[in-house]
Amino acid sequence: MRTDESSLRHDPVSMSDARRAFAAAPVSAFLATGFGSGLSPFAPGTAGSVVGLAIAWLLWSHAGIFGSPVGLLMSGLAVGLLGVFVSVPVCRALNAEDPGCVVIDEVSGQLIACAGTVLVRGAPLWAWIAAFVLFRAFDVVKPLGIRQIQALPGGWGVVADDVLGGLYAAAVLAVASRWV
Repeated sequence: MRTDESSLRHDPVSMSDARRAFAAAPVSAFLATGFGSGLSPFAPGTAGSVVGLAIAWLLWSHAGIFGSPVGLLMSGLAVGLLGVFVSVPVCRALNAEDPGCVVIDEVSGQLIACAGTVLVRGAPLWAWIAAFVLFRAFDVVKPLGIRQIQALPGGWGVVADDVLGGLYAAAVLAVASRWV
């Protein structure tokens, strides 16, 4: 999510705005809103991250190679690339640079963050929680170039900051996995 302030502060999307976005580009709107999770009236970015966490856990527990660290990383990058393209018509329909309801970037970043989770021996519950908390912290605080990278044009700016936040969260978990 591209913001000057904390990602916890967002402009809620009215139902008429949401209807307009879904009418203009129904498939893009469904995907860009994280299967509708971005329409949550409270913390849509967090709701999108929960979707990403659930997808990551399903891939890890049921999808073989897609649940490996490389599989989760590549899945997150693929979702991010998809997000670059599906976010553009939604942003255009809402006349916003990065509306709060567009959370496919959070889904992507959370998948990437979870790549670090499966590096921890046995992928314990605490590692999944840590991936979620770390990613949300990087998304909200936006340190180490995350704020600057969101200045990229169009859908690239919508997605890039969350991909970078996910990479930072995964890196922290990868380093932590050496000691546990």
